[in-house]
Amino acid sequence: YIFFYLISSRFAICENNFKKDFQNIETELNQRNFVALGKYFDKKEKIDFKNKFFKLIKEFPDAKWEIIKSKSINAKQHKLDMKLYGSKNLNGKKFKLESYFSFLFDLHNGLIKKSYIQNNLTTIRNDDNKIDIKISIPNKVLTGSNYDIDIILNQPLGETIIAAGIKEYQDGELLNQSIPLEPLATGGIFKASRAPLIPGIQIWTGMIAHPSGLISFTKTVNIVEEY
Repeated sequence: YIFFYLISSRFAICENNFKKDFQNIETELNQRNFVALGKYFDKKEKIDFKNKFFKLIKEFPDAKWEIIKSKSINAKQHKLDMKLYGSKNLNGKKFKLESYFSFLFDLHNGLIKKSYIQNNLTTIRNDDNKIDIKISIPNKVLTGSNYDIDIILNQPLGETIIAAGIKEYQDGELLNQSIPLEPLATGGIFKASRAPLIPGIQIWTGMIAHPSGLISFTKTVNIVEEY
């Protein structure tokens, strides 16, 4: 799966207007009011937003957005901590989407001109939350540093046969993003990774196949030069 998570706004510095716009945006997203949403973007961002917005609601028609927290980083840059959730039926099974992420954006002349996602953790699962899983991957690491990736199944495996796999997402390789699954001999996936030497975003995708169902997940790691 490829996941898109969208939110935008034309924010005033005034805190009251700030909160009011949040409420309007959340409502417009959940009512699928693209005409109203499109007014917040410059031309280029609007096209990108439209493509991703309609792709998402096509995959998950009942998708809902929730603004958890808002913050002004400076006069131009703002951040929204968001939750996105939804579901879809596929081959007689219900898959549930749940995503937590931060949406950062710059305002130029009152319009969104630059935006990106940080701290994204997304799962799609059809196990009705029966599998007790903990995804432990840091939100932010230093360039060139080593860090651990731990996907922990909290319940004992016993005689249960589980297959799992994880790999780094490579942008531009949309036709070659399959994840090789291997039998899981321990209580999770434990991997050591090294951050790139250049600041940016590193993306990990993985899957767990369990008798109770399937779980796929995506996690972004922000690569920075200093904290």
